[in-house]
This record gives sequence, C-alpha cells and structure tokens, in this order.
Amino acid sequence: MPEINVALLGYKFMGKAHSNAYRQVGRFFPGKYQFRMKVLCGRDRKAVEEAARLFGWEEVETDWRKVIEREDIDVVDISTPGNLHHPMAIAAAKAGKHIICEKPLGNTLAEAREMLKAVEKAGVKHMLMHNYRKIPAVAYAKKLIEDGRLGTPYHYHGAYLQDWIMDPNFPLVWRLEKKFAGSGALGDIGSHAADLAQYLNGDIESVTAQMTTFIKERPLPGTGAGSWGAKGSKGKGRVTVDDDANFLVRFKNGSVGVIESSRFCGGRRNYNTFQIYGSKGSIAFNLERMNELEFYDGTEAQADQGYKTILVTESVHPYVGAWWPPGHIIGYEHTFVHALHDFLVALEKNRLPEPNFYDGVKDQAVLEAIERSARSGKWEQVKK
Repeated sequence: MPEINVALLGYKFMGKAHSNAYRQVGRFFPGKYQFRMKVLCGRDRKAVEEAARLFGWEEVETDWRKVIEREDIDVVDISTPGNLHHPMAIAAAKAGKHIICEKPLGNTLAEAREMLKAVEKAGVKHMLMHNYRKIPAVAYAKKLIEDGRLGTPYHYHGAYLQDWIMDPNFPLVWRLEKKFAGSGALGDIGSHAADLAQYLNGDIESVTAQMTTFIKERPLPGTGAGSWGAKGSKGKGRVTVDDDANFLVRFKNGSVGVIESSRFCGGRRNYNTFQIYGSKGSIAFNLERMNELEFYDGTEAQADQGYKTILVTESVHPYVGAWWPPGHIIGYEHTFVHALHDFLVALEKNRLPEPNFYDGVKDQAVLEAIERSARSGKWEQVKK
C-alpha cells in the first residue's frame, strides 16, 4: 500500500487531534494510500519530542522551513496559530507539497486569496480542516437538504458558544492578540459557524454585525493574578480581539439568518448549533449531542407532526459504517479521522478534497464583511 509521508506543523491542541487521526484513519478506513507519520515540528524541542513519542511520529524538527524543504515529505499539515498559516502554506505550495490547513485559512482575506493562488499555481491538493462538516449527523443533514426534505429554505440560525475565557484572571494567550489570531471569537469559532451555514444553506451575500470585547485587559502569561493591578501596570496586556461577534445574514437563495459566536456564554462548553427552517421541514443540531439530529417533517399528516430525534449511528449514515454497531456513539476526535479519510480518497481519485482553500476564501470573505460591518454599523456585501 503506497505510503504518504506527512509532516505536522504544531503539536498542541490541534496537533494532538490531528496526530490521533493520523494514527487511526488507516485502521478504520483502509484504502489505496495510508499516512506515514514522518515529522512533527514545533519550537520547543523537548515538548515536541515528548509529543512525538506519545503519538508515534518518527522524527522531530524545530524549523518548519527545513521540514517543508525535505524531498521525502508529501503532505504538510499546518496546525499552528493563524499568523503562520500564510507563510507556511505559501512555502509548502512552492515546494510542491499537498496541504492540510487548520481554519480559518488566513488571518485576512488578502492572505487567504494569496494562499489559494499559490496552491492553484503549484497544482497541489489542499484541504481546510473544518472538521464539523465530517460529523455523521451534519453530513446526514446535508443529504436531507439535497434530497429536498426541507423544501424552500426560509431561515437559518447558527450559534457557536463557549465560556472558557469568562474569568478576568484568564491570561492573555495568543488567541486574544490580533497579531497572532487575526480575530477572536469570530475567527476561532465564528468561522466554523459561517462555514456550516454556507455548506448547508449556500452562499452568504451580505451581513450586518456587531463585535464586542467584554474584558479589555488581562494578566500577561505567567504573571499570576496577584502581580497586576491598575490599568497600564506591568503585569497586564491589552486584549485586541473580539470576545463576541453576532450578525444577521442574507443568503443567495433568498433565505435569511442570524449567527452568533461568543466565548462568554456561561455553561456553554462547546455549543455549536444550527437550525434550518424550510417550507416542508426543519432540522436542528447541537454539537454537545453530536450523534443526534432533530428533524421535523411538515409533509406528514398534521396529527403526526412534530420533531423526532434521529440517532445517527446506523451503518447507512455517512462515515458510521466504519465504526461500531448501531447506537454505539462516536465523538469529537472521529471528525478528524473522517477528514483525513476524505483527503486520502481525494488523492486516490485525483480530485480536490472538501472543504478546500476555495471554501476558505469564501469563509474569510464573510468574516471580513462582518468586521467591516461592525465598524460601519451598516449592511456590508460579501466580496466575491
């Protein structure tokens, strides 16, 4: 079976999720190709070596440029903070490597477009890791929509809510600085919400939005709550991204919607939801109950109408047949396995995997319109 040598840039949260997926995908989704976990890269050699031992990477490196230049690397997986996506992807494309990149694609629309041009010019395969598309319940929702079970779409509601930075003593990590993250809740989780909206309901044409930063200063990492006091003191730093972004949208298909993303919703640990309401039916999904999909069939006799909960664990449902018997649920980590399986199938069939950098540019255009609207206070068109 031909081996695909992969180099993973980044070893923390997303690096851990991707590493696990590389280990598992060939065991449950055997195919023409399989991944070989060749090199793990990160700045802290000791930490990278420990991660490599834990997950089974053959080699480690601290200089990502050296990794990309290696002739024995076929795929470069970019799982770093957002400010590094652009230079890494450009370099990988120029080196002729296939690319897997975490979301959002770039920190700006201009960066995303340059990344797309680079992979087009190089003729390499490229995938954007919007892993929530790969949840069986979400993929099944897509099928219901394509089969016309919802009829004409009227309204879309999406929300991605968390609460992990509500404590004012939570430190100023990289996700709270624009120079690293590009944006806050908008790019971190709002990008997922926007991608699901466009994946399920079609292109977003215009938006009106507001973005809010609730806690404007935080302790610098490693200082501790007791070492900082008044505004401007040595132990504090300024938050330069949004804590909350919410926006109204108009879709190309004529439907309307509301989408919100916030990291300040107490009790919402990872609440990624959507509801779609159409002329014939409706669907609803909640990531915190990710094996379930709610479906309302408005074509049934009125006496029988009502939402029913579909347990999406049957072998006929997307991806599920590779795993366990019906009713044996799967989890978050499986979404990354499904994504890598789709990437390998795309290589085998010589086609682009989905989502890809085209989707990333489309998503980034929505995020950019949201930021423009938050500044202007007006409806803004999404740039094509």
